[in-house]
Amino acid sequence: MAASAQYSVTVRVELDARQEPLGKLTAQIAEAGGSLVSVDLIPGAGPEGKRVREFTIDANSAEHWEQILRSIGSTRGARVLGFTDRTFEMHKKGKIEQHNKYPLKTRDDLSMAYTPGVARVCEYIAQDKTKAFDFTIKANTVAVVSDGSAVLGLGDIGPEAAMPVMEGKAMLFKEFAEVDAFPICLDTNDPKEIIQTVKLLAPTFGGINLEDISAPRCFEIEETLKEELDIPVFHDDQHGTAVVVMAALFNSLKITGKPIKDLRVLVLGTGAAGIACTKMMQESGVTQIIGCDRKGAISTDREDYADGSMSGIKKWFAENTNSENLSGGPNEVIEGCDLFIGLSGPGLIEPDSLAKMNKDAIVFAMANPTPEVMPEEAEKHVRIMATGRSDYPNQINNVLCFPGIFRGVLDAGAPKITEEMKLAAARGIAEVVTDDDLAEDYIIPSVFNRDVAASVAKAVVEEAKEAGLARFSEETGTYEIVSDGGGDGASAAAG
Repeated sequence: MAASAQYSVTVRVELDARQEPLGKLTAQIAEAGGSLVSVDLIPGAGPEGKRVREFTIDANSAEHWEQILRSIGSTRGARVLGFTDRTFEMHKKGKIEQHNKYPLKTRDDLSMAYTPGVARVCEYIAQDKTKAFDFTIKANTVAVVSDGSAVLGLGDIGPEAAMPVMEGKAMLFKEFAEVDAFPICLDTNDPKEIIQTVKLLAPTFGGINLEDISAPRCFEIEETLKEELDIPVFHDDQHGTAVVVMAALFNSLKITGKPIKDLRVLVLGTGAAGIACTKMMQESGVTQIIGCDRKGAISTDREDYADGSMSGIKKWFAENTNSENLSGGPNEVIEGCDLFIGLSGPGLIEPDSLAKMNKDAIVFAMANPTPEVMPEEAEKHVRIMATGRSDYPNQINNVLCFPGIFRGVLDAGAPKITEEMKLAAARGIAEVVTDDDLAEDYIIPSVFNRDVAASVAKAVVEEAKEAGLARFSEETGTYEIVSDGGGDGASAAAG
């Protein structure tokens, strides 16, 4: 396994100044398989005749650190003083914090921000609750809500252990779209309790991002909240993945020239993301889709469908895909497919099976950290290859979607995220890749491309306006929402 920043360590080493073995140390680190990122001198840190240097090194595991430390410690004239796990250091005391927008330096500042001036604003909002969008954090704040039941590749690890992921999500919202997001991890797996808790929290937020909640509960939770709240609710594991997959597909089809309606698609992995990708493809005109799980192709001919033991998600797949009722594993039913979408597990597709696909095959193998088939193995059989990894071209990553899509709905003041908005977001991502740059190894922009969130937000705002869902008026600079709270009286009070 290659060295990675996730196992980055800073090692503090005391060196004999008279015969400082710096060159020998760097060679030892390389020989041990470490990737040396930097070497820094710490002035005045050592006793007379000694120098202290810090080596920042990427390794491939925590066990690999021991090997590297032994190599450093065995070098004559070098003594390891200590080391710091840089990933854990970044997470210490949390990765996000709150900052005030305005200074509190005078009595006047305090009188306006808090008592007595704040009472005027409270009374104004009390007359018309929709004014919370204009005069509180609601207009730019999203709740990132999880129960910790389906975290990354870790599974059900609970709310406390899920918190670092949700904090990271909040960082991405802020970094890429200037959306203030706050992580909320709930100590319950009960859908009804989660729904009720989010409903009680909703007055504070302008949107709800559901995260890492296991299927099938995530479907019930999202659908109920979408029906009962007047702010956008978005389950990123489903729809964020689907939006980015569609963006990658739109650009892939520009290269292959295949009409989307003629595609034959195999989806391996029929959980939350698999069903969302399938529904978005169907919305876009794809009619030939086969879903596969551990038992093989899903169809109405399968025994678990006939005896009623098939889960609700898979029952939907059986009834809405695989019209030919094909049977067999993914390496069999992949024959004649134009597109493979993997949302399952490592190494489940045999490289030679890809030769059964149609000419100019497209493969999106997104299992992390190890995809269903490695790009090196797939290369000779497919024209376009994408994964979920950052160390290969064409990384399909949700961060290309969720910051921009929430930026858009918040800017528009939209009460919900529609299917049309999701497709608009997908096209917004795809359009960042210009025709001049478009190539087999560049169908999707980098996650660090700062044009992506703006492009997605613009596309979502335009779609919201076209659908009559944009509640924010650019002309007045306020949210124009019909309410029972006496909006006219509120406006008069503000005047």
